[in-house]
Amino acid sequence: CLHLHRTVQQIHEAGALAGVALNPATPLAAVEEILPFVDLILVMTVNPGFGGQTLIPAALRKVERLRRLIDELGLPAVIEVDGGVKESNVAAVIRAGADVVVTGSAAFPPGGSTVEALQALRRAMQGS
Repeated sequence: CLHLHRTVQQIHEAGALAGVALNPATPLAAVEEILPFVDLILVMTVNPGFGGQTLIPAALRKVERLRRLIDELGLPAVIEVDGGVKESNVAAVIRAGADVVVTGSAAFPPGGSTVEALQALRRAMQGS
């Protein structure tokens, strides 16, 4: 976005919440200046484009740094994590600082039960 601050202002003026997204290779520094003005930061933990990818571990370190920064500044922004989140890593994602997780493929296993998958994810999250 060429004029991110102005775009965020316009979104708020329209009565909506504003967020920014960080792809795995985008440094946290790219959004540091806008953090006080956004409601949500989406950290992509896979390269966007298709489901079923494996979470990129370096992206979790970005979530940890972002959580520390938001907490140090006393900001209300929510951290959302999307990409490769599944039962085996959802607790680590939450421990890293995510407030919201997008489970995508993990919630809809091919030939499996969505209800059972969501129950397993909930159990794993409670272990964080």
